Formats: sequence, C-alpha cells, structure tokens
Amino acid sequence: MDVLSIDFGTSSTVGVLAAFGRGPRAIEVDGSVTMSSAVYAEEDGRLVVGQDAERRARLDPSRFEPYPKRRIDDGELLLGDRVVPVVDAFAAVLRRMGEEAERQLSGVPDEVRLSHPAGWGAQRQQTLRAAAGKAGFVQVRLVPEPVAAAAHYATLRETGAPGGPIAVYDLGAGTFDCAVVGAGTAVLAEDGLPDLGSLDIDQALLVHIGRSVSHADPAQWQRLLRPQTTSDRRMRRVLLQDVRDAKESLSRHAHTEVPMPDPFGDVLVTRAELEALVRPNLLRSAEMLAATIARAGLTPDLLGGVYLVGGPSRMPLLASLVGSTLGVVPTTEDQPETAVAFGLHHVDERLAAPQPAAPRQAPASWPPVQQQPGPMPPSLNQRPPAPMPPPGWQPPRKKKSRKPVVIGAIALAVLVVAGIVTAVLATRGDDKPAANQPIVPPGNTTTCAGSQPALPGENGLTKCMRRLAGPTIQTRATCSDDPELAKALGALRTALCRFPDKTTVAFHEGLTLAQVEPSARKDMTGRVETDTWRTRTGLSGRYVAGVGPKLGLLVYQADGIPVVGTVMDTSPSHTSRRPQDLVQFFEQTVQPGE
Repeated sequence: MDVLSIDFGTSSTVGVLAAFGRGPRAIEVDGSVTMSSAVYAEEDGRLVVGQDAERRARLDPSRFEPYPKRRIDDGELLLGDRVVPVVDAFAAVLRRMGEEAERQLSGVPDEVRLSHPAGWGAQRQQTLRAAAGKAGFVQVRLVPEPVAAAAHYATLRETGAPGGPIAVYDLGAGTFDCAVVGAGTAVLAEDGLPDLGSLDIDQALLVHIGRSVSHADPAQWQRLLRPQTTSDRRMRRVLLQDVRDAKESLSRHAHTEVPMPDPFGDVLVTRAELEALVRPNLLRSAEMLAATIARAGLTPDLLGGVYLVGGPSRMPLLASLVGSTLGVVPTTEDQPETAVAFGLHHVDERLAAPQPAAPRQAPASWPPVQQQPGPMPPSLNQRPPAPMPPPGWQPPRKKKSRKPVVIGAIALAVLVVAGIVTAVLATRGDDKPAANQPIVPPGNTTTCAGSQPALPGENGLTKCMRRLAGPTIQTRATCSDDPELAKALGALRTALCRFPDKTTVAFHEGLTLAQVEPSARKDMTGRVETDTWRTRTGLSGRYVAGVGPKLGLLVYQADGIPVVGTVMDTSPSHTSRRPQDLVQFFEQTVQPGE
C-alpha cells in the first residue's frame, strides 16, 4: 500500500512517502525536505505556497501569511484584498505536498496520514480533515504529533536497549506538546501549551533587540513593528528572518550579530542573553513533561527514552533543563524536524482508522439538539452537525428497578474514581477521614453553597452542579440526587441526569478533574482527546475523553468549580466509537453556559 504522511507544521511542512514496497523516504519540495507552510494569494485568487510564496512575499507582503496553522481559529485570512478561508489555505499547503507525491507515484496514494498538535480538539481536527478533503485526499488518518514522534523513535532503539514507554518533548514553531507512549503506541498521558513555540522565542528576541535600538528612532521602530506601507512590510519581513537566523546561530555559537535596517546599528546578542529570555517558559514546559510522566504512573528512570522533537530542540539550554528536571539525559536526533513525518508510518493502526476526508453527516435517526430561544452563539454556528450519540446508553430506571442503576454507578466508581480515593488517602498519610466523611479536594477550603440538599423543584442539582450543567441538561433531562453513589465515590453530592434519548450525564460535587483524570486515563486505550472549552458567558474549563475496553468516557470540569461531570458509554458497541464522538456530543448537548 502506498502511504503519504504529512507533518503539517506551523512554519514548515514535511512529507514522507512509502511506496513500491520500499520503506518511507522524505519528499523533497523545492530542493528541501522541509517545505515552508506559508501561503500567498495572487491577484486572481490563486494560492501559492512554499518557497514560491516566500519569494512573492517580497513583492507584496500584505498578500502573504507565513503561519496559517496559527490562524486556525480565525476562520478566514485577509490576504491583500482577498478573504481566504483558513480551510482553503490549509488545503493549498497539503495539495502541494500531495502533487509531489502523485508525481513520484504516477498516481494517487492509497492513504494519507496527517499529524496535529495533541491539544487540538474535535473542531480543529475537523478543520484539518475538511482541508484534506479539499486537497483531494480520500482516505485520511489523523495522529497526534507526539504519538507519531514516539513511534519513530521506538523503531530506532537498538537491540537490548530499554524497552519501556517513551516520553516525547515536542517543541514546534507554534505549540508545545508532550506525551508518554507505551506499547503499541498507546498514549498513557499527554499535555501541551498552546502559547509556546519557536515563534514565541523569536518574538522575545525581537523585543530584546528593540530595547537596545529603538531609542535611536522610536517612530521608525514602531513602523517596523506595525508596518503601514509595502516598504515597511518588506523591512519587517527581512528583520524577522534575521532575528530567526540569529536565534538558530546561537545554538551553535556563543554570540552573533543581527543586521538592522537604517537608521539602527547592528546588534550583538549572546547565547546567555537569549537563554535568560526563554528560560522561564522552557522550564515551564520541562515541568509539564515531568507532570505528564507522573500522570502516566511512571518515573523518568522507568522510561525507555526521552526524546526532543522540533527545531528548537537544538538549543543547548533545552536539553539541560529537561535533563535536570527529569534526572535523565534526553536524546535529540540529527533531523528532529522529520521525526513526526517518519513516525506516522509506524503508528499502531488501531489508533486512527482511515476516515473519509469529507465530514460525515449525522444519520436522520438522531435529531439535532433543540436550541433554546434566542440567537445562537457564533461558536455553535461553526460546529459540525450533531453526531450520533453512542448507542445503547441506558438511563437509570425507576425506584422499583433501582438495582441496575446502582450496579452501573458502582461500576463507574470502580473504573474511574475508586483509585482516586485510595490515591488521595495515600498522599495524606495517617490523616484519614472517617468512614462516612466525603473526600474534599486538597486546597479546596470552601464548599459550594449548593452542597446542602437540593430544594424541591431544583431538578436534583445543587447550585454548583447547575453552573456545570448547561441549559440543555436542565430543560431536557430529568436529574435526581443519588446519595448512594456519592457515598461510594467519596463525593459531597452526586446527581444523575437522564435524557429522553437514553443518554446519562453524572455530576460529582467535591471531586476535581485533577483527581479523576489519572484513573480515568487508565481505562482509555489508543487516542485520548483533551482540550479546553469556553462559553460566551465566560465559563471555561477542560475535558478528557477516550474509549477503553470497558467504556467510553468523557470527564470535564469548569475552572474554580469543584464539580466533575461525566459522560459515559457502556454499550457493547462503544469500542467502535471514537473519542471525537464523545467530544462532539459534549459540545452540542452537555457543555454548560450556552
């Protein structure tokens, strides 16, 4: 089977082709294995990418977008006098790589595999999949970047080398991702930072240089930062490239000079100065990697290796910080930029079955969510149609058939929370609560006002639970207090909400996502979806979703509210579902504040 793998990056894109029964090899575009991800809009609307886009940008920088991937949430790009959908910009980059692969194959590849940041949720992945469809790809797999990188490095381990899980530190141009990957490239834990990448390092160095030279002509420096004319944009583009080159040079040399446009003099920068600028953020990322390893239930000495991925991994400071934080020496390959693209060929196929590039429409048997009167929030207008909910979800029965409800609830407790209570007790030593005393999250010195018994007519939800339960739940679902389950979980209170369509959502007051997540992830195999969510009312939080052999589970919490919400699929067919199905159901039906 001929397979094309594409690592679509913020600043550059790498393609790898496995064909004619031979192993994967990098595709050269414009004489390089790394193609610029930049996009340029011609006057006739045609989109040019790669080196051609970089060259044309010198003529009219206003028609140029160097980092379209960073604009994924904007929806549209203004390139000169053209409004270009982000999906079209993505598709142009992917199509250029696809055209080169088709030229070498004299045909189309049987399958295309695309990487994406680990923190991308269902909506961003849908944008990437739609772009793949516009690029002409039919069978497409989406794989998180650190998972692909781990798969690559697992194939490079020498015989007799440690065979434990692999930790990947992936610092790209726009985002930071980290993951711990076990046997069969199963994700044990993952995390990331959307605000850290090599572009942020470039910006920090630019600001540092500005402090040295801007006093010579403050007005001209502001024109460089906020160009108004074509001449200004050209000078700014050259300056940014010189700053980027200086950053890369400092990975090899102790100091370098940055050429500056008139009237500013050239600036000498040292490696020590750059390291002082970026140390806090790099240390933050190293600590996140350590926390991710711990969340996977491991210590660094039990790993089969720690690998640094991405161009910035060449910085000496980065390897030093990761090594001192973990107590193990990380490994960097000669071409860290290509690790993800090559790793896409070795990812366990169970993680991402081929999916049609075009979005799948919801079956007619599953009606769309009924919205409340009033205008629909803009974020909902951009979402795909509501997916089919996991089939076979059984709501709790009436009191005369209470036993099935209790069995299902206790099963959830065993799968997700039982280990948490044990872990919390273990961290507290001898300071154990009484047998009937609920476990209150550490540091949560106050409880919600709604922790008192719910009043008649409040639909079984406390004040805090109602903040986490959106209007759809409160108007369409029947909720009831469940003291038996609360006692089993060690929660202050628990409520079960039943939908007419047989979906059940549970709320556990007095527990936090930080407590629940490690145990929940142990029952999730393959890909795990984790992302933040935010509503127009200002409520925000995070969710974790995955599918395991026993159930499909999405766990979420709002920032500052000690209530955990859970969406479960325990039907026999749950293993055929994807985490994205749970995420889309959460966004369409469960997500609060809309």
